[in-house]
Formats: sequence, C-alpha cells, structure tokens
Amino acid sequence: MLTVKLDIFRGPLDLLLFLIKRKELNIEDIRVSEIIDQFNEYVDILEFIDFDLAGEFVAMAGWLLEMCVLEALPGEAEPVIEEEDPREDFVQQLLDYKKYRDAACLLEERGRRWQQNYARLANDCPKRTRDLAEEPIMDVDLWDLVSAFGRIIKEPNGPMPTNIIYEETPIEAHMARIQDRLAENGVTSFSELFKPGMHKTTLVGIFLASLELVRNYRVEVEQYQLFGEIWLHPGEGWTREINGAGVTSA
Repeated sequence: MLTVKLDIFRGPLDLLLFLIKRKELNIEDIRVSEIIDQFNEYVDILEFIDFDLAGEFVAMAGWLLEMCVLEALPGEAEPVIEEEDPREDFVQQLLDYKKYRDAACLLEERGRRWQQNYARLANDCPKRTRDLAEEPIMDVDLWDLVSAFGRIIKEPNGPMPTNIIYEETPIEAHMARIQDRLAENGVTSFSELFKPGMHKTTLVGIFLASLELVRNYRVEVEQYQLFGEIWLHPGEGWTREINGAGVTSA
C-alpha cells in the first residue's frame, strides 16, 4: 500500500499562495471568490491521490466557501457589533506563511549554491538530448506538477478502477525507472511517464516518485508555457550522487 507523506504537499496555505501568484493578485486585496474554484480543483486531485491526505485541504475549502458567502453580503448586512474580521486574520496568515516560506527558500538556495561550489565531475550527469534553449522558461512549482497530474487522470483513457488490481510497487522502484529513462534519453516529458489505462495506484506511485525526485533535486523540471508540457531532466542531486559514487570507487 502506498504511503503519502503530507509534507510533500506543504499545506493549503502554500497552495493558496501559489494560486494568488499565478493570478497575479495582491495578498492584501485578495477576494476568496477569485481563487476558490481553482483551489477546489486541486482538492479533487489530492483526494484522488489519498482521501485522508486531503483532509486539511477539504477543511480549508469549507472555510473558503464561508468566506465567499461573507464577501457576497451587502455592506449594510454586516452586524453592528464589532467582531474580529475573519478576512483580516486570513490575510495575516497568508502573509506570515509567505514570510516563513521565503526565509526557508532562501536558506535552501544558499545550501544549494554551497554544494554547487564544491561539486565535481559534473560532466558525468546524463546529457539532455532535447534543445529547448530558445523557448522561454517558466518557474515550475510543485503545484504545477499536481495540476499536470490532474489533467492526466481526467483523460478519456483514465485510471482503472481500484477494485480490480492492487499494484504495490514501492515508490523507490518507480523512482529508479524514471532515472533509468532519463539516463537513456537525457530528458522526458512528464506525460510520457504515464500510460493509458494504468491502474490508479500505479499512476499515483509514478506521480509521487516524480515529486520525490524533484524534492531531492535529483530531477529538475521545466515548463515553457502556462499549462504546457512539463519536461524532466537530471538535476544537481543526481550529479552529487554520481560524484559520491566516483569518490567512493576511487
């Protein structure tokens, strides 16, 4: 049985910040009605992956719906008694989380740069055979991968029913197969990892393996237009693994 780690998906506040950034909205001026539909689409995908995992996101979706109702009320319908504005608290939570996340990302980036300065044998990393240098590169977020996975499971030849086969391939095995594919080809599209009619657990296993490789920087992802194909290629972490193996065998 596949085990899904909650920290892979960071949490509902992270998803909200992603949607706000994608729609180029101002956090302090945000209206929940502008993002709730997209948020619910992501919740549906997370429920497909693991219903229990999505619990925190489902709770947030319910709270967002309440906020939408409050936003729709006319100004004079607001109660006379002064109470704490839930919207102000919501905005403050987003601002606090963004500050925390930005600080964590800065520390992580410094660590990556330090590792780059001491990296060796970089040429041992499998070569990318697809030349995409002339195309504009978009910043790919984890939630872009979730969105791409959502489009895959909604295709006509979607996943097989879960009560037919119980496929229990470990995540590590899926990770190894993805790396083997990249070692051979240098680059692969995200959609090519999935085949029509795959069992649900296989789809989820491959998806989680992709996320784990990206999180560990063993695979890097690129996207060249919004909602376009996502491309995977060997990352810095893969190079460090090769370097370590080379040092050990010397």
